[in-house]
Amino acid sequence: MSRDHPARCPVSPVRNTLLIAASILLAAQGIVSQKVRVEEEVEAYPTESVDLRCEFIDGGGRTKLTQVSWIWEPIDGQRDNIAVYHPVYGQSFPNPSFKDRVVFLHNTLENPSIRISNLKMSDTGRYTCEYATYPSGNEQGTTTLIMLAKPKNSANVVTVQAETKSVVVATCEAMDGKPAATIKWLGSVGGNHTTNTTNGPDGTVTVRSEYRLVPTAADNGREVTCMVEQKTQERPWAHTVQLSVEYPPSVSIEGYDNNWYVGRSDAVLLCMASGNPVPTTITWTAASGAMPDTVEVSGNKLTVRKVDDAVNTTFICEVKNKHGASRHQITTIVIEEQRPVTPGPSSGAVIGGILGALAFIGIIVGIIFFIRKRQEDGEAPPKHKPPPPVKAGSSTEMLNKPSEPPTATETFPLDPEVYYETTGGEPVTNMDEESGGALNGGAPKARDDSVKYDKVNELKDHANDGFRGNDLDSSNHDQLAANISRGESFVSPAMYV
Repeated sequence: MSRDHPARCPVSPVRNTLLIAASILLAAQGIVSQKVRVEEEVEAYPTESVDLRCEFIDGGGRTKLTQVSWIWEPIDGQRDNIAVYHPVYGQSFPNPSFKDRVVFLHNTLENPSIRISNLKMSDTGRYTCEYATYPSGNEQGTTTLIMLAKPKNSANVVTVQAETKSVVVATCEAMDGKPAATIKWLGSVGGNHTTNTTNGPDGTVTVRSEYRLVPTAADNGREVTCMVEQKTQERPWAHTVQLSVEYPPSVSIEGYDNNWYVGRSDAVLLCMASGNPVPTTITWTAASGAMPDTVEVSGNKLTVRKVDDAVNTTFICEVKNKHGASRHQITTIVIEEQRPVTPGPSSGAVIGGILGALAFIGIIVGIIFFIRKRQEDGEAPPKHKPPPPVKAGSSTEMLNKPSEPPTATETFPLDPEVYYETTGGEPVTNMDEESGGALNGGAPKARDDSVKYDKVNELKDHANDGFRGNDLDSSNHDQLAANISRGESFVSPAMYV
């Protein structure tokens, strides 16, 4: 039943209007009742000055101001009166810690703003401007003073020794800042960092960050950057440090070229050492015992003034630093004669050889392309149309008729010496002129040989001239047709392409 009550008894529009009007009146009353105008919050730095403004607003002028006081609240529950102004008795500064540091900017009750000089971090807190009035009683407004402090930033490297566990290799600190700073690390050495904060007695905060990694010799000299961000800084503060990882020395010998021949002068060996700290002791010795008389040593350099059998030995270089020692040796072999030294090709010769090879490859590719092009042109179909076959009885008609596949009554010779019979379909080679056509089944000779070759050569000439077949003499075709009996067979002249 109670759930249905709002649905059955909706709020009327008149009631909504009254509620809104009441809210507006209450807000207006609050605004009107706030007669002391102050700033809600101000920020300041140590050793500087700050103005705390206060003004009494009385629209009707019916309020009588008696006295104004400034009350400081450093923490909740603690209230200290630091400045008082009375129109008859004048100014008073009862708190010793603010004496000589607080002044009134105006000698009026309507504007009792004050200035605090030589600020300290401990001056932070709430400052209330409080009026004693008649007939309304006390009126007040509160300003919060926020003290800011720029941190003192620093970053330092921690010298460590190469080892297998994680240690602190760099530190970064933002000291005595307010609010607390934020510290970040930038770098590619693969470490991590930890951060801790310490609160000071005056409200400042010190932030300290430590960068850690497992140090190796390869990490020596690598860089990491500390970045500090804080409200009082216009831009982030950044400082880069180089890691310092100490490790025992490593050593190698350079200079031997396998060409120490008898009589060679000024052969040199160099002892190349690295370590952190830099090795301070470098010692050359010979495995054969005493150093040969022709050998001179100066620091990491060993010089053989003249090569002889005495330097056919093993030379040893040993280096030391505070973390250890390291040694390396090399055996020198003395030969009788100097080995020829083959100079390597110059860069110009190498480039010239490469360009020549590229040019040669280009020529080969061009020749292959040209040959293939010629072959393709030779295998292409003829550019001229062959002449049509000649049919007996109508040379002009056959010359103008398009070429058709041979039928049962017409064949084409593959060779001037070969003919096909129209009845049997078998080739007949070297026809006997004296037989009178006996080889042709008793029929008359198909064609006279002299006429045959004359006409073949004539057609060949016409084919080479572009197949001007329509210019052939029709009488010559009549002689060809006369040698073939009608209804028996006919032979087309040879086609040349």
